[in-house]
Amino acid sequence: MTDEIAVVGAGRMGEGIALACLAVGMPVVLADVKERTDDERRAYGERVRERLAEQLRTKLGDDAALAGLTVCDRESAKLADATVVFEAVPEVIEVKRDALAWVCTQVGESAVIASTTSTFLVTEIAELVDRPGRVVNAHWLNPADLMPLVEVSRSDDTDPDAVATLTGLLERIGKVPVVCGASAGYIVPRLQALVMNEAARMVEEGVATAADIDLAVRAGLGPRFSVLGPLEFIDWGGGDILYYASRYLKSQLGDRFQHPDVIEQNMTAHRRGLQDGTGFYHYDPDGVPDYRTARMREFEEIFRLREPELRNGTPIPTRPED
Repeated sequence: MTDEIAVVGAGRMGEGIALACLAVGMPVVLADVKERTDDERRAYGERVRERLAEQLRTKLGDDAALAGLTVCDRESAKLADATVVFEAVPEVIEVKRDALAWVCTQVGESAVIASTTSTFLVTEIAELVDRPGRVVNAHWLNPADLMPLVEVSRSDDTDPDAVATLTGLLERIGKVPVVCGASAGYIVPRLQALVMNEAARMVEEGVATAADIDLAVRAGLGPRFSVLGPLEFIDWGGGDILYYASRYLKSQLGDRFQHPDVIEQNMTAHRRGLQDGTGFYHYDPDGVPDYRTARMREFEEIFRLREPELRNGTPIPTRPED
């Protein structure tokens, strides 16, 4: 099957998505829907092509893949054959309403419309189109061409085929889609907001310097969670550790450290993770030794790569000063 991909909105996110497609040889139509004069539109289109050509040369060694790029405006856009349309216009609901209303007049009935919004729920975006069941949010992380993850948010009314079409496409261009429900903050923004706010709070309270907090994350928290996701890490160390740690932190630092009910439920039901053979995941006792060995090898590889900059206080010239 030939994928016809369209990106509506030619800003930084739109260019990043176009680059991700072009880099794997997938043609893409990039529609600039911003109001411009004819001269401005031509000049902007040339600048977009120049930027993408330069990035393709950096990635691939040449810009031959640029032949698969079509830059257009509303008047010249041809989206009728698009399998998936990524909406990437600014995070203003009126702008999205206008762009999506136009998209609905251009695409076929089976086209999946994927908003890249980080602000609006998929249920809100679905209200802006004529066939709400085909709407899925696709939250790309910047820089879009480099970051593997794309969070795919669907609602109870989203057609499962739309989700399958979108996730299948993302996998074909080398992305890692994860599916979540219609909840504010998706997965990553919700987690990172907590971490960033707590880091800022520690600076405010004088717990540590910004540089030491960042180094602690780069040398500890970051590598750990790149091998073991937070829920897998709960199972790895034991849900009982989080249970008791949360109670202590709550007593010292406040209710924001209150553990959710599922942590206590797992404790009382002896679902503490590896030690019980079940937690957020299930573990085959015969496979646990190999599982532990594999994860430790991942840790070793990460720190082998990071060792020059993290050990012995080796400075990184581009890091900012406190």
